[in-house]
Amino acid sequence: DPTRWNPEQLLLAALSQCHMLAYLHLCAVNGVVVTDYVDHATGTMTTDATGNGHFTEVVLHPQVTVADPATTDTATALHADAHRACFIANSVNFPVHHEPATVTT
Repeated sequence: DPTRWNPEQLLLAALSQCHMLAYLHLCAVNGVVVTDYVDHATGTMTTDATGNGHFTEVVLHPQVTVADPATTDTATALHADAHRACFIANSVNFPVHHEPATVTT
């Protein structure tokens, strides 16, 4: 049923949400006020000759809006810390990259 989420989409969503929650926590601790957060995660999969497949990588594309332009660099840098803190990203056997974009209101 194409209207239902499939397991591959759910894995991408779990990776995206794990990163977001870790990131928002780190922003709060570091005084960065986030006013908007959107991620359009993408994944690359491959299949072998028998049709079995696996993910080869996932790329998170968080687009973050912060309230204070002075916190933009900190906001961007915190993605690396959030990546290290994400339990799900630390549990998969393929690389999870992030390509963040940070803007101000």
